Amino acid sequence: MAGFLIKRVLQALFVVIAVTLVVAFAIRLTGDPALMMFQGGGSMTEEDLMRIRAELGTDQPFVVQYLSFMQGLVTFDLGKSFVGGTPVARLIGDALPATLMLAFVSMAVSIALSIPLGIKAATSRGKLADQLIRAFSLIGLSFPNFWLATMLVLLFAITFNLLPPSGMSGPESFIMPAVTMGVILTATNVRLVRTAMLETLQAQYVMVARAKGLSESKVLYKHALRNCAIPLITYFGLQFGGLLGGIVVIERVFNWPGMGTLAFEAVGARDYPVLQAVITVLSLMIVGINLLVDIAYGLVDPRIRTE
Repeated sequence: MAGFLIKRVLQALFVVIAVTLVVAFAIRLTGDPALMMFQGGGSMTEEDLMRIRAELGTDQPFVVQYLSFMQGLVTFDLGKSFVGGTPVARLIGDALPATLMLAFVSMAVSIALSIPLGIKAATSRGKLADQLIRAFSLIGLSFPNFWLATMLVLLFAITFNLLPPSGMSGPESFIMPAVTMGVILTATNVRLVRTAMLETLQAQYVMVARAKGLSESKVLYKHALRNCAIPLITYFGLQFGGLLGGIVVIERVFNWPGMGTLAFEAVGARDYPVLQAVITVLSLMIVGINLLVDIAYGLVDPRIRTE
């Protein structure tokens, strides 16, 4: 198990270095922040630009800037925002919990819906329940998330005035954004659970469990679901990582004070430190989730860590 963990950790470190390098290079292709931050009166001179670049540190070679960022990443010193001079670590600390909470709640909604619906569809193969669940899945896949979010705001916030239209003011603020993401995710997850369960239910050990007189719930949830857990763990883990990166649109619709909103504002201002830190932190989390999925593989199936 130790060799398995060391190998996966080294792979994760390589991915992190590659991601941070690509991000640092790509961000600097978006333009010169000194041009947007110039506050002097009259005409802009080259001396003015050089002075602002020196203050921001963008006049240094790319390698020096990248190594400085990596050193700060290790020591949790991510520099200061070009706009306002606020420490980037403080901005990340304020925005990250909001994004994580929304992602966790959305994923919990999806799992709570997709597992029982997928099992019901598999055990009712070809029947009315199976057809209705598959139809729901198809409809959910057809909805763009921004359209569904807008419709929920119009219906529950504006028409009936039941929920807050935007912001994070309390538990009720989670309902619409979490349902929006949860429904979209459930549409895919139901199909995955159904397919995995259909294959597992044909296995001999399931027939033996039923022959022993075990209740149907024990057969389905303790034996069948557990033995098809590996593909589900894989997809749910990767899906959660993708959810962190793709939640930007939902955060903008609901004016959610998370990482997506912070990144969107940083793009408009060409705020290198903030944008680079946001993308790097999200990338680190995605890599970390993939690493946890690999470790979960080894815990669930000993054959994987042996290989």
